[in-house]
Amino acid sequence: MFHLRLSAFFFCMSVFALAASAQTNPPKPANSQQKPSKPAAPISRSPELTEREAPEAENLDLEAFKPRAIDTSLAPAVIAFGSCNKLDKPQGMWNDVAANNPNLWIWLGDIIYADTNNMRVLAGYYKKLKNEPEYKKLRAKAQIVGIYDDHDYGNNDSGGGYPWKKASKKCLLDFLDVPSNHPARKRDGAYTAYSFGKAPQRIKVIILDTRYNRDTLLPDLSKKSRYLPNLEGDMLGEAQWKWLENELRHSDANLNILCSSIQVLSDEHPYEKWGNFPNCRKRLLNLIVHTKPKNLMIISGDRHMAEVSKMDLQGLPYPLYDFTSSGMTHIRSGTTEANRLRVGDMIVKRNFGLIKVRWEAAKPIVTMEVRGLQNELLQDITVKY
Repeated sequence: MFHLRLSAFFFCMSVFALAASAQTNPPKPANSQQKPSKPAAPISRSPELTEREAPEAENLDLEAFKPRAIDTSLAPAVIAFGSCNKLDKPQGMWNDVAANNPNLWIWLGDIIYADTNNMRVLAGYYKKLKNEPEYKKLRAKAQIVGIYDDHDYGNNDSGGGYPWKKASKKCLLDFLDVPSNHPARKRDGAYTAYSFGKAPQRIKVIILDTRYNRDTLLPDLSKKSRYLPNLEGDMLGEAQWKWLENELRHSDANLNILCSSIQVLSDEHPYEKWGNFPNCRKRLLNLIVHTKPKNLMIISGDRHMAEVSKMDLQGLPYPLYDFTSSGMTHIRSGTTEANRLRVGDMIVKRNFGLIKVRWEAAKPIVTMEVRGLQNELLQDITVKY
């Protein structure tokens, strides 16, 4: 088994190692405003850091990279999640997360900000995070699932055309300790789902991959927005759509949590969102209405701020919420933004999200908490389904 694990790990690090000398990282669009503060140079673009970090990926840490199946026997009472965690910035929020005793942590992307085409470097940065002392403590007490976003998957705003996506997906699944025989290993993307606990208090977590099959974003040359709507474009690919319909239609959970690395409901900002593919967004909302999974909510990341959006969909017997938490190590500079669906405040502070679940028989009562440094409670919204 040791040799099998070692071989699998080295494949991720070496399959495209020759690309290290020819890395191409396109610059961010000049009209980008979502992330106005100057980001530190991506680690993979710095030769001296690359030389130091890449060899570390060759030293297999058996504890850090030991595959393990997710234990779904108990439904989590506390679910924590977050996104946008630059590895070259202080990792000081993990103790705050752990203080809430989460049963489950969900990554919603931008886990390490590798921004690299070198898969050995990517694997090395995932390894570096897994060996960060406070993150290791969280891993010891909470199960970890999740998905990448563009800065882990490949380059900024990259999608289905990214040439190293298969190897990038493998590095993510290795980082998440996904066993080699898990169905996600064979899919055209890293999407997966887990059902926790027993009826009638079962919770299902459905994790979408919004990168692997996403069509091209169309730049707005007028500079009025970052992108033009792609009316024919898709986010998921047909195989993932079919899988998602099956997961929703046949869910026997009384609380369903749909995980997207980018926002689904908020549609007025000019950055990455499901609204850049409006017919695709409509298809998702129609699918939710048509399949009527019990008590579904959405969680999302990417935006370097936190907010909760709410939509009432005709035909859905409960309000649909999109709880966004983003910016574990850094935040945006602007403190205002239009969102007619927002409930509560837009929070521009370093943050992570908490979902606390309690039950009245088969009915979940969900409290959505935005928490910051020193575990400060920044906002809480309770929904009784």
